Amino acid sequence: MSVSLSKGQKVSLSKEVPSLTRLHIGLGWDPVKKKGGFLGGLLGGGSDSIDLDASVILVDASKRVLDNVWFQQLKSRDGSITHSGDNLTGDGDGDDEVIRVDLTRVPAEVAHLIVTVNSFRGQTFDEVDNSFCRLVDESTKREICKYELREKGRNSGFVMAAISREGNGWSVKALGAPANGRTVHDLVAPALGLI
Repeated sequence: MSVSLSKGQKVSLSKEVPSLTRLHIGLGWDPVKKKGGFLGGLLGGGSDSIDLDASVILVDASKRVLDNVWFQQLKSRDGSITHSGDNLTGDGDGDDEVIRVDLTRVPAEVAHLIVTVNSFRGQTFDEVDNSFCRLVDESTKREICKYELREKGRNSGFVMAAISREGNGWSVKALGAPANGRTVHDLVAPALGLI
């Protein structure tokens, strides 16, 4: 059964799935539906597309950034993490962008995988609904945990979660911290302040 995370909550992935080796990080969102009914729909009501970008920052124990995986670099330099590519609209159900992690190949010096989401176009989270981050056991397709972001704001990004080494395994902590920036590089400083 999937764990529903609240902001600040931490869960041991190793306890939830002792044999976890491959992780699917799914991020999803929808554009806010605009009011207006039938006539409003004809005159531009409905919803606009939202171009959010999911990214992962690889960080060592000294808070030094080792690598980033995002829409302009779809694979980590070591090959352990791959990104599904950029979803420009947020349309459809389920995961809009997916980042896959082979935990057995993540270099030992990587202490944290920080998951971020930001708007390249500068759209704010006042324009976003149903934003979430979920972790799935890639081998069984079972959802381990899900963090539903309920916050709104004039910010263009969020530091969603940190997946961290814990002993011989991994844990995840829901962060949900607002940030601003058009790319993952703009979210590095706020992200490092949270681990």
